[in-house]
Amino acid sequence: MEAKELAASSPQSSTAAMESLKKRGRNKYAIACAVLASMTSILLGYDIAVMSGAALFIKEDLKIDDTKLEILAGIINLYSLIGSFAAGRISDWIGRRCTILIAVVIFFVGALLMGLAPNYALLMVGRFVAGVAVGFALVIAPVYTAEVAPTEVRGFLTSFSEVFINTGVMLGYVSNFAFAGLPNHLNWRMMFCAGAVPPVFLAAGVMAMPESPRWLVMQGRLGDAKRVLHKTSDSPEEVELRLAEIKEAAGIPASCTEDVVPVPKRSHGEGVWRELLITPTPTIRRIVLAALGLQFFQQASGIDSVVLYSPRVFEKAGIKTKTNTLGVTVAVGVTKASFILVATFLLDRVGRRPLLLTSAGGMIISLLLLGLGLKVIDHHPGEHLIWAVALSIATVLSFVAFFSIGLGPIAWVYCSEIFPLRLRAQGNSMGAAMNRTMSGVIAMTFLSLSKAITTGGAFLLYAGIAIAGWVFFFFFLPETRWKTLEEVELLFARKEDANVPRDTADGQLGKRRTKAEPLEDDHIVTQARILHPSNTS
Repeated sequence: MEAKELAASSPQSSTAAMESLKKRGRNKYAIACAVLASMTSILLGYDIAVMSGAALFIKEDLKIDDTKLEILAGIINLYSLIGSFAAGRISDWIGRRCTILIAVVIFFVGALLMGLAPNYALLMVGRFVAGVAVGFALVIAPVYTAEVAPTEVRGFLTSFSEVFINTGVMLGYVSNFAFAGLPNHLNWRMMFCAGAVPPVFLAAGVMAMPESPRWLVMQGRLGDAKRVLHKTSDSPEEVELRLAEIKEAAGIPASCTEDVVPVPKRSHGEGVWRELLITPTPTIRRIVLAALGLQFFQQASGIDSVVLYSPRVFEKAGIKTKTNTLGVTVAVGVTKASFILVATFLLDRVGRRPLLLTSAGGMIISLLLLGLGLKVIDHHPGEHLIWAVALSIATVLSFVAFFSIGLGPIAWVYCSEIFPLRLRAQGNSMGAAMNRTMSGVIAMTFLSLSKAITTGGAFLLYAGIAIAGWVFFFFFLPETRWKTLEEVELLFARKEDANVPRDTADGQLGKRRTKAEPLEDDHIVTQARILHPSNTS
């Protein structure tokens, strides 16, 4: 029965369905699982941001130049490529939960190595270990959360990763400020060692988490998957609906009801890279382009230049003492962490596209004003222009605020949603690799770029990239709000794809639906099926 026919023939069912929609998705167990998985991102944000203040003291203590400092700050992002690529494959092999636990352990080791490093070489080893952990966390936390979350709050829960990244960034800045008064040979080491404390508590929490129900289905463990779905769903009907959709996506016949069923040999991620990069269908090709483009523009627009070098930016703007620059940097962390909460509550209400376009537009304006303000300061050397200093601080804060309400969290939410089940973990790892590559490029070139074209010129360049990003988002990224993970893939299908036979287990998309139905109708059908299973055809 079509959505509109169901709505017309059974208005009471439709009304009840929409009322149910408002009440669903508040499962406390699912929220707890999402929070625990996403809390690994605190360590990610901390490890990246703590370098901004630590770098000021490392330079003096270890007697290194700007080039070495630039490499030390940004190399963690390139090291994270190893973790990004490994996490997707490992999570398909041993499961999402065990992969999260591995990430937590690596974070712990990395923090101790950095904090106890006696010289630049061993500090670089610690950054390498921490970078691998960053790659693991970037990939696995959003994937796990998206797979365990009910559809109606998937954006809300998946955005928790970005919430905790920003919390970690804020804590990194607070750590910089708190330990700055210690002697130079001790303060930066304490900043790093403090990052070894949270992993101890996180490891205990991760052990209590269930495995992803979608991964369990991929292994043929239907009984275990159903038990997890009972804990993360609001009704038995919802459990059956979610299980049926996952079984279809995994290529398991609906008639299979045993606790353990045979699955295709390629159930641990084998052959995925071929399907993503060498022989993709037109639909998968569009999904890969969307994921890589979104992650490219998230970082290429310059956010890590602000996160890593905000003390340098504020010094350039005219704030001279380290205490003041680190104090203002804390304000950057607080702003970044605060505004991510706005995105968290709006992602499933407003949608991904409106927030993304608003975010990118605000970033463009902020970058243009910041670049122009710093250019004015450059043209008045020796003068203390109060208005230019105020403009620089205000635009840095507005830049991170606009980033946090859209582009920051949506890049991870969106990429965790759009890949088909069998391709999801490794597809998301490919997006994370793009993200970290660009982050590393930005972080390791900012100081050199500032010397070549001035700091203001660097931010004007980022503004131009952000403009190109806005155009890309507008034309290439469809809305995914309120679509099940199994439906999202269809948004990237065109009419010509309808003639390709569907085989979701191999990442193919074919004849089921050529374009997404109207949002309200999809949910009338979905909710009506949950409330009145007999009203289906």
